[in-house]
Amino acid sequence: MPEFDYKQVIIFRRDLNLSKGKIASQAGHAAVSAAIKARTHYRNWFKAWILEGQRKIAVKVKDEKELLKFEKDAANLGLPHALIIDKGLTQIPEGTITCLGIGPAPADKIDRLTGELKLL
Repeated sequence: MPEFDYKQVIIFRRDLNLSKGKIASQAGHAAVSAAIKARTHYRNWFKAWILEGQRKIAVKVKDEKELLKFEKDAANLGLPHALIIDKGLTQIPEGTITCLGIGPAPADKIDRLTGELKLL
């Protein structure tokens, strides 16, 4: 198995019970939004992540409160991140916070924050 130095993690709230399609859609928003921030502010991390194959990991937390704690911690660690807030056009009310994209960034930096979370 290849060694990856960079990755992106998408953290979902498990209390929302989103459909598979909604999860896929929200994951796309998180991945793109966080990657744009990395490309703008951490160009070398972004380029390395692209060259390595754009590794992404989806994990879960209990609820909004726990998700917001990870957002704050990502900011404190200087990691590119994007909090996704739904527009309310399909399954959930407008303004619902669904997930958080962190990275791309060095895997060891992200693992310090999210390494103990369970896969989605």
